Amino acid sequence: MPEITPCPQQAHCDMREHTDKRFISQLTRNTFAIILAGGRGSRLKQLTDFRAKPAVPFAGKFRILDFALSNCVNSGIRKIGVATQYKAHSLILHIQRGWNFLDGRFGEFVQLLPAQQQIDETQWYQGTADAVFQNMRFLRHYQPEYVLVIAGDHIYKMDYGRMLASHVKKQADMSVACLDVPLDEAREFGVMGVDDQDRVIDFVEKPQHPPSIPGQPGRALASMGVYIFNAKFLFEQLERDALTNGSSRDFGKDIIPHIVSRYRVFAHRFADSCVGSDDHDPYWRDVGTIDAYWEANMEMTKVTPELNLYDKDWPIWTYQEQLPPAKFVFDDEGRRGMAIDSLVSGGCIISGAEVKRSLLFSSVGVHSWAKVEDSVILPGVVVGRHARLRRCVIDKLCRIPEGMEIGIDPVEDAKRFHVSPKGITLVTPEMLGQGAAAPR
Repeated sequence: MPEITPCPQQAHCDMREHTDKRFISQLTRNTFAIILAGGRGSRLKQLTDFRAKPAVPFAGKFRILDFALSNCVNSGIRKIGVATQYKAHSLILHIQRGWNFLDGRFGEFVQLLPAQQQIDETQWYQGTADAVFQNMRFLRHYQPEYVLVIAGDHIYKMDYGRMLASHVKKQADMSVACLDVPLDEAREFGVMGVDDQDRVIDFVEKPQHPPSIPGQPGRALASMGVYIFNAKFLFEQLERDALTNGSSRDFGKDIIPHIVSRYRVFAHRFADSCVGSDDHDPYWRDVGTIDAYWEANMEMTKVTPELNLYDKDWPIWTYQEQLPPAKFVFDDEGRRGMAIDSLVSGGCIISGAEVKRSLLFSSVGVHSWAKVEDSVILPGVVVGRHARLRRCVIDKLCRIPEGMEIGIDPVEDAKRFHVSPKGITLVTPEMLGQGAAAPR
């Protein structure tokens, strides 16, 4: 873990650029991060029947939540709460096993914040703002100067310390991390209308006619679901919103629209704090559909993917079971164990089978004469002999029967599996008539 270098002043950073790639300061030490990880992610279909979206595996050995958690730790923010709600068992196990390395004796921790009906015994978390409101007593205990609120279901690398420094420099009450996107894509986001200083003057949720960036008529600033608040200001706004009749208790629908015309709210451009995007556009993915999930995983198999998982300066931390190395056996013509343009994780055995342009998670077995192409295979899957998989997402613990073909005939696939609009076939154990033996 890198050392945290405090600024000379307790409350403010001196705003000088550090020589390394991180912006760790007293600001980050005085920040509490709360990650909102309670959503199902229904657009991922059966992939989230037994797990919350942030718990969905990604890129061979990680879960989606690991990216937000790693951004916090790498930024020097080490007081972290994770608000959970929907089918959180596998997510809780993952955090307990993989994120217990922070030392509570030094005020560093990842604390689970399950929905506990703390305010109203008849209601769970009602919205993103309510999830923070119900944990205000916990937040206040640590007396943070700033609160960072993060959506826990996106893939990106970001130095939150740089956003904090900008927040303080602009004397903001709230800052919103924003993506620079084309206007036609902005209709799927909450969009910030800003002035030439990036002060937010308007906010609209999924608008048909998004406001453009000043001087850039074809572009808009879309919210990433990453917010920084002055802690006292946040608590005041959450208490006010809780007393407001008709509020949906949501940051995007209620909190932000109320405060933009009354207080100092600024947009923070993702490009100013994105990590590892020197030679390409800032990398950020919402893997909220089967197609988007498959595409983002497939990007990892490219020779030089935009998301660098080999970056030692900004590692992605996770829980990794201790497993033997991947193994490739048999070298006979027509029965050769090999993988080309693929990621193959620990514990996998490719036994006389062919894997191309695919991503295999831990402990996957692919048996003789099987062929796997352009597919995402989650942990513990076994692919039987002579099976053929193409453009698939195979969920954890599936047993693909000998000779089965998936992704070859979309019409046949649709009779028993889920086929996405772009022709990606999702397969779960239940679809194969197999019960799951362990949490996913």
